[in-house]
Amino acid sequence: MLIIFRSPCHASITMFGDVALSLIKMMGHSGSVPGAILAPDIPVALDKLSASLSKAAQVEKSEQHDIDDDEQSEPVVSIGHRAMPLMEMLKSAIEDQCDVMWDHQ
Repeated sequence: MLIIFRSPCHASITMFGDVALSLIKMMGHSGSVPGAILAPDIPVALDKLSASLSKAAQVEKSEQHDIDDDEQSEPVVSIGHRAMPLMEMLKSAIEDQCDVMWDHQ
């Protein structure tokens, strides 16, 4: 499943469903699809997402120390890196006072 984030002030972003749902929940939403954040609520959602990503980064960092280099055959893309496009969309929506919506593709 893919989820597309849309906003009139930013290009659309397509993410895998599991990652997108995690980010939606980190923003303080239920994880229902389709969904939206209205422009006045976006600053709070961005703050919640940033705080959750900081906590996730600390957890990922501590877990990486527990894994031997030999066990890690594929590079891991952190949730923080995956969230960057959505964070940019939220910042753009704050500047232009636009809503952000998401739905299934």
